[in-house]
Parts: sequence; C-alpha cells; structure tokens
Amino acid sequence: MAASIHARAREVNVDGGAVVLIDLADAEPGTAGGKAAALARLLEAGLPVPPGFVVPVSAYEQAVAGLDLPGTGAVRALPGLSPALTDEVARALTRVTGDGYVAVRSSATGEDTAEATAAGQHDTFLGVRGPAQVADAVRGCWASLWSERAVEYRRRQAAADAPAIAVLVQRLVDADVAGVMFTGADVRVEASWGLGESVVGGRVTPDSWTVSGGTVTRRTLGTKRTRVDRDHARVITRDVEPADRARFCLTDEEVTRLARIGRGTADLLGGPQDIEWAITGSRLWILQARPVTSPLPAGTTAAADPAGEGTGTVRTGVPGSPGCAVGPVRVVRGPGDFGRVRSGDVLVCRTTDPAWTPLFGVVAAVVTETGGLLSHAAIVARELGLPAVLALEDATTVLPEGATAEVDGSTGQVALLAPDMRKGPSEIREAPGQQPIRKCAARDSNPGPAD
Repeated sequence: MAASIHARAREVNVDGGAVVLIDLADAEPGTAGGKAAALARLLEAGLPVPPGFVVPVSAYEQAVAGLDLPGTGAVRALPGLSPALTDEVARALTRVTGDGYVAVRSSATGEDTAEATAAGQHDTFLGVRGPAQVADAVRGCWASLWSERAVEYRRRQAAADAPAIAVLVQRLVDADVAGVMFTGADVRVEASWGLGESVVGGRVTPDSWTVSGGTVTRRTLGTKRTRVDRDHARVITRDVEPADRARFCLTDEEVTRLARIGRGTADLLGGPQDIEWAITGSRLWILQARPVTSPLPAGTTAAADPAGEGTGTVRTGVPGSPGCAVGPVRVVRGPGDFGRVRSGDVLVCRTTDPAWTPLFGVVAAVVTETGGLLSHAAIVARELGLPAVLALEDATTVLPEGATAEVDGSTGQVALLAPDMRKGPSEIREAPGQQPIRKCAARDSNPGPAD
C-alpha cells in the first residue's frame, strides 16, 4: 500500500559500521527478507529487475531494541536512521539512480512466503527522492509492521515468529502500463494504465487476459477510469481519457511475452508465482515475485452482468474468492463507517484498500464495485477463506443497506433474499482458512407449499 512519508523521529545509533546496506543482487531471506531475496535470484538469472539495495533486518532490530511493541507509544518512538547510515544511503542512491526517484518497499521476514503473502499489509512509498526522504520512508516501513492491519493479518494467520522487517529501495519505474500476473497451468494477466498501484490497490477494474500455452484464449476489457502516475515528487491519481478506457492497454503480443517471462520466473523460483510488473516504453520490468498462496476461483471466466438477471434480485460480478455467505448488507464508503460494521455483515464498498483488511475478520463476505482478482485485497480474502465478488457495478446503490444478501464468491452472483429464504452464515461458510468451503444451497425462486 502506498503511503505518505512519516514524520522523522529520534535516531538509532548505528555508527561504527554495525549496519551495512546490502546490494539487491546479494539479498538473502534471513538478512533482507523474502521479497528482496526472490528479486536477487531473478537478477542472478538475468531477468529484468530494477537495481536497488536493502536496509537489512539488523537495522530494524537495533532500532526497536528496548521498545515495548506493539504499543502505540513504542511505535511512535521508533527511531530514524543515524547520520552515518543516512550517508550510506546517499552513496547507495548515487549508484542506483543518480539523483532519480525510488520506490521504498517492505521486505519482511514473514512476507511473500508460500504460506502467507501479507499482500498490501505494509506501507510502500513511491516517488521518493534523496537520502533524507528515503530515511523517512524506511522508518515508515518499519512502523507499518505494527499497523492495525498488519497485526490483525498476522493474528489471523496464527504467525508464531516475532516479526522483523528489511526495507527494499529500488529505482522507480515510471510505468506506461503496469499490473500483476499469476502463473500456473494458465497465466492470468491484469493491467491498467500508469503505475501498478491502481491494480494492486483495487482502485480500478483492470483489463484481463488468460494465456493457455502460448496463446491468449480470453480477454476482458476493464473500466480503467483512473490511473496513478508520478508527477515530479508527487504521486497523483487522474482520470483516464475516454479513448484509453475503451481500448486494451496491452496487445496480445505483449501479453504472451509477459506470460513467457512469468513462466520462466515460476520455473526459477519453483512454483506458481504472483508477479508484479511494469512496462515503460518497450521495456518490461519485474518488480516483485512471490508464491501464489491461494488458487483463483474456478468460475473466474464468468463475465460481470451489472444489469442483473430478470427481476433484478440477482446480480453478477467477478468471482473473487470462493465460498458462500449470507448476511445483512453493510455499505461502507470509508474508514468513518468502520464502526457500523457488525459480525456477519456483507461488506459492500466501492473498493477495499488494504487498510480495510481488519474488517475481513469480522464480515461474512465482501462485494466491491471495482478491483481485479489479483489485487491485494482479493488475495487476502482468498487466504482467509472470505467469499468475495468484485467489479459489481453500482453495488453500493443497488444493494440496499440492511437487506439480506447471499454472496457466492465461486460464481460471482449476489442475490437479495426474501425473509423466508434467509440462512444463517454458519450453515454455509467454513471458518476462515478451512477447506473445503461449502457451496451455497440451491435457491428455489418459486417455492411450493410446505409439507
């Protein structure tokens, strides 16, 4: 999740060479975290990864020594980098970008593993420039390890090990097009204009493709109403021109090229991968690769039907996370509405920022108006066994507050139920993380008299 740079705090004393920055090509999991270590393997294999360096786990461990985490006061007391380490950062920035812009991302020890992605649970800082801003962003990444969403995610995952974090600093790719792909028997690609934050953050419904073998076998045009770009030192969101909304942001040739590189990445790393990528000009860059933790719903070829079916009581979006649940509709338009959410609600919203994921431990299901299958929130929903339907247009207006809705994340259908058709959520949804998730019971639209 991209965030604004946190205020600087007191400094950690790392004079005397106690903390040494790590070149990205030399990153290993124990010292540089899973994200950086995977990129190091790709660099070694000659794949296109932006250059960078890592502020190692040891810097974080020294910074938090003696703090009573996760207390709010302790998080606020997190130190910044010392002048000595900031000078090291300045020299590393010169090697990596000259005076250019960078992206600063978490690379936690429990992140991007085969068991848990922690997708979007820690802060990312884009458009950062100069050693002082990088130092502030590093501290922001450290603090995000103890954000409400990250702590709740670890609790839901029953993480036993104490969390620790390295921070990855890479040259920022000012993307013309960016997105995510999942590899496997088929490759699914999702993309939109500008930086990939639009896709991973669920801010847009992206274009999508399925590649089987070496051929595009399915393509779906997304809405792509907005895009995220760097404007000097700012990262801005702006409208996409109507002509660009109406056309695919990638050619089939570009998609099949992406799929080839994705399969090569999966072969190298030993299993299906969740890969973030960016294209600027004709050049492709891999920004991240991590194991796919949960398969996509089998019904993901279903097309959204925003107009609904027949009576208008059943509407179809994109299947985002399998399973079914029934509950009262709770329309949430922002964090100010979080206090209205109750256990067993069906969360209905325009999009789900990763900061909303603590609600995933409360609600029975999620329905969004925008977003793709490969967004961070959709990935976390699948990891937690939370049924989700995505890209159901006008969901916040066509699903009335308080109405009883049945959400089938396997088919993408959302049905408004009459009072005598209501079922208790416990009848149709397993506890988060348990498999298999039971399917919704069939509904009879014209029930006969009771026996």
